[in-house]
Amino acid sequence: MLEIRQESDTLFAIDFDGKITAAEMERELDKLIALTADVKNGRLIYHVGQFELPELGAMMVEMRKLPQLFSLLRRFDRAAVLADAPWLRAMAEWEGVLIPGFEIKSFARKDEKQAREWLAAR
Repeated sequence: MLEIRQESDTLFAIDFDGKITAAEMERELDKLIALTADVKNGRLIYHVGQFELPELGAMMVEMRKLPQLFSLLRRFDRAAVLADAPWLRAMAEWEGVLIPGFEIKSFARKDEKQAREWLAAR
């Protein structure tokens, strides 16, 4: 399951849980691209439940949309990743190191309040 929702003018939530289908990936990425067209200094909060690799078709959708997704990253400054698996939190923070100007910090799912405070701090 993949669901994207807008919580405020600059805060967007992305929920992952289980396997992501190609149809979900297409629908939700199109939604994110459209919703964030005019966003500046945006924030993302990822809620990662049970992690499974997406369907092959979903990965192909994401690859096809990579140019739009890289462009979209410039609209955001920070992302908080909520996950219980330590390896997922570590991978998220490493991804943040690789993307200039985009800060990623990870938190355990129970620490959502602290994650939201961190997102709002700047």
